[in-house]
Amino acid sequence: MSEVRTALVIGGGVAGPVAGMALRRAGVEATVYEAYPTTADGVGGSLGLAPNGLAALEIIGAADTVRAIARPMPRAVMAVGRKRLDTVPTLPGLPPLQLIWRADLHRALYDHAVSQGVRVEHDKRLVGVEETASGITARFADGTTATADILIGADGIRSTVRTLIDPDAPGPTPTGLLGFEAVADFELPKDEGTITYAFGRRGFYLFRPHPGGGAEWGANLPHAPMSLAEARKVPNEEWLRRLGEYHAEDHPGAELIAHTDPGRLQVLGSMYMMPSVPRWHSDRMVLVGDAVHAPSNSSGQGASLAIESAVQLARCLRDLPDAATAFAAYERLRRPRVERVAARAARINGSKAAGPLSRALMPLLMPIMLRTVMHPERAFGVEQRYKIDWDEPATPH
Repeated sequence: MSEVRTALVIGGGVAGPVAGMALRRAGVEATVYEAYPTTADGVGGSLGLAPNGLAALEIIGAADTVRAIARPMPRAVMAVGRKRLDTVPTLPGLPPLQLIWRADLHRALYDHAVSQGVRVEHDKRLVGVEETASGITARFADGTTATADILIGADGIRSTVRTLIDPDAPGPTPTGLLGFEAVADFELPKDEGTITYAFGRRGFYLFRPHPGGGAEWGANLPHAPMSLAEARKVPNEEWLRRLGEYHAEDHPGAELIAHTDPGRLQVLGSMYMMPSVPRWHSDRMVLVGDAVHAPSNSSGQGASLAIESAVQLARCLRDLPDAATAFAAYERLRRPRVERVAARAARINGSKAAGPLSRALMPLLMPIMLRTVMHPERAFGVEQRYKIDWDEPATPH
């Protein structure tokens, strides 16, 4: 039996509550400490939860809770300019992608964790730690402390825990894009459950029917990195003007933007991804989720990988004799997988920024690619069919 009986989980986003629930199931008492004074209601855009993410949620009994507030999207198509290409094939035997607003996912996981007995404390911003041979003490900005056997950093892409483990750890890398989402008063063909991934003349965007009428769309705008606060100081009317110029030659991109009320534009700020992190853990601290592996949003796997890692960490802590052995086994199980996903997302980013010649050839090449190199089993099978065998004991090697 493991010597680890208690844990401090820093961060209350996606990975934090999942870690709390998984640790509780593994017999480890965990408390989640969130820096902000309240839950993140209404904050953030939409995301897709992949089948592998749902499979990990099944282990902690949260999959039905999430499915109840998500929207299945069983069909995706590609479009280049005005040309609608082949439907993107799906993987047989797997549930469809679940579309969910990030704030709703946070809230659902938070409420489910609390209902399972996981304690969550708010307004607890981590400022330092003291590691000893017998445990770790966290110091918070309000002057309070907390002590446990281990500390888990689930504190996102700007993780404090990551720099406490390794002061020289890399930080997030900007993709050079700003993110936007909105609902437009523009009717698409009634094609419920379908997302269209569109390669416009200058950039990539996506759209789908909105259940309440109109169309949801998302787009990225090339821009120097800026904080979310800085991006939101710019009037939404100005952002719509710039987006309209950028997608002026795209259909229906130009129409979607033109029919968007400024009040319904959501500015998501600069997009980032994490480079490979050399050190995932110290003797008593370990990283999960975006704090250690945040692929670009092109992967469609960010939240799902964070959920998987939290569950896999709990499994290792359940079965291995001490924190050091469990952390090493967890990294061995997770690092190759998350870095493969990050590499695939980087390749997709390259296609989004294709030059004029590539865009001209794309209508000819994309149907071939969808049947060959982008064949779903070859491209996504290993990612989306992945399941953690919770009942199988974790081993150190």
